[in-house]
Amino acid sequence: MAAKYNPASIPLLSLNAIAFDSETTGLDTSQARMIQLGAVRIVHGEVDESHSFRAMINPGVPIPPASQAIHGISDADVADAAGFAEVVKDFEAWRQDSVLVGYASGFDLAMLKRGRELAGLEWVAPRCLDVRFLVNLLAPNLPDFSLDTIAGWVGVEIKHRHSALGDAIATADIFVELIPLLRDRGIRTLAEVERACERFDEASTREAQIGWLDIQQASKTRTTLERIDSFPYRHRLGDLMNSPPIMIDPGISLRKALAQLIDNQISSLYVHPVVEGDKPGIVTERDLLRKLHQAGKAAFALPVSEITVYPLASLSAEAFVYRAIARMKRMHVRHLGVHNKHGKIIGALSARDLLRQRADDAILLGDHIDTAETTGEMSAVWGKITLVAKSLVAEDVDVRDIAAVISRELCALTRQACILAERSMESPPPCSYAMLVLGSGGRGESLLAMDQDNAIVYAEGEPGGPEDRWFAELGERVSTMLDAAGVPFCKGNIMASNPEWRRSLESWHAVVKTWLSRQSPEDILNCDIFFDAVGVHGDMRLAKAVLKKAFKWARKSNQFVKLMSINACKNSPPLGMFGRFKLDNGRMDLKMGGIMPLFSTARILAIKHGERVQSTPQRFAAVSDDLGKMQATLRNMVEAHRIIFNAILLQQLLDLEAGIPLSNRVSPGSVSPAARDQLKWALEQVPNVSNLLGDPLSGV
Repeated sequence: MAAKYNPASIPLLSLNAIAFDSETTGLDTSQARMIQLGAVRIVHGEVDESHSFRAMINPGVPIPPASQAIHGISDADVADAAGFAEVVKDFEAWRQDSVLVGYASGFDLAMLKRGRELAGLEWVAPRCLDVRFLVNLLAPNLPDFSLDTIAGWVGVEIKHRHSALGDAIATADIFVELIPLLRDRGIRTLAEVERACERFDEASTREAQIGWLDIQQASKTRTTLERIDSFPYRHRLGDLMNSPPIMIDPGISLRKALAQLIDNQISSLYVHPVVEGDKPGIVTERDLLRKLHQAGKAAFALPVSEITVYPLASLSAEAFVYRAIARMKRMHVRHLGVHNKHGKIIGALSARDLLRQRADDAILLGDHIDTAETTGEMSAVWGKITLVAKSLVAEDVDVRDIAAVISRELCALTRQACILAERSMESPPPCSYAMLVLGSGGRGESLLAMDQDNAIVYAEGEPGGPEDRWFAELGERVSTMLDAAGVPFCKGNIMASNPEWRRSLESWHAVVKTWLSRQSPEDILNCDIFFDAVGVHGDMRLAKAVLKKAFKWARKSNQFVKLMSINACKNSPPLGMFGRFKLDNGRMDLKMGGIMPLFSTARILAIKHGERVQSTPQRFAAVSDDLGKMQATLRNMVEAHRIIFNAILLQQLLDLEAGIPLSNRVSPGSVSPAARDQLKWALEQVPNVSNLLGDPLSGV
């Protein structure tokens, strides 16, 4: 099992880690030799004892009786063992670049370093976490921080104490138990835990003075992210598909099907379903050739249904190209159908259309989410989203396209969490339902500091009734799974686990009418994100029904639109006298005084003008013709949105590497003077939202 690269932003749950321990001839790192090395893999937040490493080492010197009394290893036990150089080479080949997790690991690392130096091998300090420091973060008042005390505190049983593998497994078990406790403290990623442990720099330094390795210093090494091809993340299947697709009846002969392929210079045909209402199938030139090889000339008279593969695999025309690359690779196919939002096949896509694209690990992100079977697997895939974002930034991809990719996979992650949670329930759904993603995820504008905004609409049932209780449990499981996978709980509790965001269709219609009747801007502060919702799983007819009514009624409610407009205009940009940035602890909130007024204004205009599009630029574009002389202002708003959005993403990427909790707060000092001037101009455009909304405070 090969280890994978661990970026600083990877969630601890999906960390590729190895817990390790050693036994030695003594405690003096300048004189002692290693006599046993043990390690075990931690995979997707679980200890995998089937992948472990254990080796005796012949130290070349006698083992003192005092040491033998502790670990029970005698000179006879290591007499026929390999030397350190051979064992450590095997260990490094097995470990690759996994992060090490240890207990009092500064000692073990010092022993590894000394052994390599004595063997004439180069030493490079590995990235390492020490469970003593992690426990000290969580429970600083424990009576002591011995391995036995820590194990007892988290409920781990230590087997084979003072054997290298036994202690390594205990350390791994402890680390796994600490992950959710750290997550509850807001410590989710490798960089965040390393930053939190910086408070122990002095303790690590003291240990270094007695010969241990300073693991805090070793763990400050950063690795740059690789570049990836950005084309699959910027283009959608609708841009590349061949349309309309060539459709044939299942009863035509293979001879006629072959003629169709030749005449149209294509490599596949789509076949109408045998039963009306079923999905179409596909026949390819390879299928024809195989049948001709098997049956000879007689094959020409056979109906095409003999070799048609049902059903045709397809993706939405709105899906990004990387999704098609991943789907083809996973299914081992060379052709996909492309369907519209109603599920109708409208185009054909082949591997030839995608030939210049790579199907590397980053591109496989989306399809791996779709096939994840556990929370740990979802976390492992979701941890790669930062790699994608940073690589696309390096290639100057528009931040709005990057946000669209992140949002698409956030929706996919929510859908997969729903599928897994539903599978884990004791009974099937009591009625049809749809899971919705709200807010920035629904708009296609999520960046890296997202949290959960989701809701459920179910077909029928009363609040607190059996249907509602079932969906309450589903919502709770989905939220817990998403939080563990890397998408934190919503601070405003806008989640399907909250009864306010889990309702029957009838109840949703009633609550929308309640929103429309409210009298103050504060009353609708949270509900406006509902108008960014998109269905991601279940019966999409329910999602469409509730959203269609909501938009229709909201458009007719001048009072509701006015209150939304007041909210959109009340946040001022963080600019002071003479256009200087207004800072709080060196940063400014670019959501509240920057992008929020812009995306709120675009949402309101879309409702007022009856435009059912999702993203902020799409909404501004959709109402452009209706706003007459405001074209220049609209263009400035779209550009300001891009500039502010980009500043937030760049800051988030910097903060991820530094282990700083993600937010929408940006330090102007982290950008170039030219970028600061550009950001200042963008923030100066924000107050002009009142011009687009007709000055809601005056009722104009």
